[in-house]
Amino acid sequence: MTAELVRGQNHPLPHSRLEIRVTAAAPVLACATLGDDRGTVIGVEWIAHPGSPTLPGIEVSRQAAAGLRFHVDLEAVPDRAHLVHVLLALPEGGGGPSRFGATAAPFAAVTSTDGTEIASFTITDLEAESAVVALELYRRQGAWKVRAVGQGYAGGLAELFRDQGLPGAREFASGIQEAVARHMASAIQAPLTGTPDGVRVRSDRSATATQPGQTAAGSAGAAGAGASSGSGVTPGTGATPHQLPSTPGPGPTGPDSQGPQPAAAHGTTGGRVDYTHPRRRTTTPPTPPPATPPAQPGQASRPVAGDATGWSMEERLYNQVWGMFEDLARATAAYRSAVDFAESRMDQELDRVLSDPRSRIGGTGDAAREVARAKRDQLTDQAREALDRDLGQLAAETEVVEPALPPAYARWDNPVWHAYRVPMDNPMALRLGDLHLPERTDLRIPMLVRLPLERGLWIDSGRSGSEAALMLDEGQLRRLAMDNAVGHAARLLAAYPPGEFTVHVIDAAGSAAASLAPLVGPGVLNQPPASGAAGVSAVLARLTQRVDLVQMAIRGGAADSLPPDLDTAEQLLIVNDFPHGFDDRAVTQLRYLADEGPAVGVHLMMVADREDASAYGPVLDPLWRSLLRITPVADDHLADPWVGHAWTFEPLTMPPGSQILRRVLEQVAEARRAWRR
Repeated sequence: MTAELVRGQNHPLPHSRLEIRVTAAAPVLACATLGDDRGTVIGVEWIAHPGSPTLPGIEVSRQAAAGLRFHVDLEAVPDRAHLVHVLLALPEGGGGPSRFGATAAPFAAVTSTDGTEIASFTITDLEAESAVVALELYRRQGAWKVRAVGQGYAGGLAELFRDQGLPGAREFASGIQEAVARHMASAIQAPLTGTPDGVRVRSDRSATATQPGQTAAGSAGAAGAGASSGSGVTPGTGATPHQLPSTPGPGPTGPDSQGPQPAAAHGTTGGRVDYTHPRRRTTTPPTPPPATPPAQPGQASRPVAGDATGWSMEERLYNQVWGMFEDLARATAAYRSAVDFAESRMDQELDRVLSDPRSRIGGTGDAAREVARAKRDQLTDQAREALDRDLGQLAAETEVVEPALPPAYARWDNPVWHAYRVPMDNPMALRLGDLHLPERTDLRIPMLVRLPLERGLWIDSGRSGSEAALMLDEGQLRRLAMDNAVGHAARLLAAYPPGEFTVHVIDAAGSAAASLAPLVGPGVLNQPPASGAAGVSAVLARLTQRVDLVQMAIRGGAADSLPPDLDTAEQLLIVNDFPHGFDDRAVTQLRYLADEGPAVGVHLMMVADREDASAYGPVLDPLWRSLLRITPVADDHLADPWVGHAWTFEPLTMPPGSQILRRVLEQVAEARRAWRR
């Protein structure tokens, strides 16, 4: 999960070559400074700006734009430089906003060169400031880290550079602004909420949505800014700095439209030829239009399902659910921090008063205690009031979002399952259960994981120590765990198109026959569950061979040379009662599948009690660590390193007496039979 930073928080950087992607609601200009071990900029030669966009290891965009990219190679940064500051400033004299408080909060994301997001920071609480130090990259014990700074300056770049120790800061800042102002005609004006290559960019929920009929063409600048840095090309247009881009006429602007047509063709004049592929998506995912009237001033807006960005409703709902998860984490972290502060303040006040022995006699000490406790209670009540307000809004959003979820995201009691139809497209994510915090246990956020699975699942059938697990005996827990595994397998089969997902089952002792009946009865399994040592060996050998063949084909660039009888669908292996029926060779093959399988479409779902495999000792520790542990009963074992919460996981359960699972799997089986014909 991406680390979403708050002011002052740091995060390690796993790569030396990085991109920093910035989006804002108005054009901003990018600068970067190098600092010594005291944070001082020794001269203008340590500053990258639009007029001089490169430094050793640093490259910034040449133009002011709503979407910017910084290219960073930390190995190339001079040894004397201990800090890299990422700076943003509003251009002067361009007709845009003069302070960040008049726009939506800028957003910065640190990514690897392949687009994987490492950390992000939404720069909030800016008012009169027109320049800001967004991020700081710094060396610490030979390694690089990123810190969220968010330090704003009302005096603009001049005050910022002066604070960093640059001589002649005002004159230098004025020169940068004048150079940028000369090219403002070709700057990108449209606000961004995302980047064209699919990298998630979070915008402030309070930001004004794109008006109907307004295009999001500015998003093309995010890619252009990075691709054209140093080439003298205006970001997102392909025009030179002295050449205005042609303006397309009215017409469709959606992701599947033909896009802008060439302005000059067949000998005609009047514009530049557009060589963009007519079907390629080069704009940000559209922001959905508001489904309800805007709220009155002072009132909270009414929630709408799918109000996040995305190309489809499925993607919008996925992003919205993750936004709800993050909002709940932030709100709870703020409340707990406020309570801790109130307790600490009370202790400090009591220490000051009672440190004088004379105040311990008579009523002085008692009065001081009452005053300190009253202040503590007041602060705690204020924090709780703010938390209840935030959680109330989240609860209202949950009530709207839950009924709108597609089957792969929905609980089993959602009416969407009654209208289930076999899909034609691969799913984006899968719901494993719900998450909640003790501050409000009835507020549950869906736990969604992206598909295809990047790591296997371990459904712990042991008595893990939670109250719910200790109330059940061993047999009940094992049955619940296997029922949970069957439910997840059924969801995956129902979420994928026919022929795109295959389930294998190893039940060495045959103890899960009752739980496996929903899969075996309709015929959604290609083969019956494997039992005994011979069955275990056969299934593992077949899947291991598949992993080997696909890996060799990918490495050799010969994917078309795979055997024609090879099942290229995503594979899921359910293993029950591990390690029963497994010898040393089978254990080694299982570890191999857990490590190498996900990259080539072979996924593992273990239903096991770790204590049963204790005889193997530390040999299996890497296996357990490689799997995502979930439980068949409620358990607060999911740790959140971002804010330190322990989330309680609630598994999905089938309503008593429901026939939904049987009906859905019968449809899946019929679709699979029709596909084979």
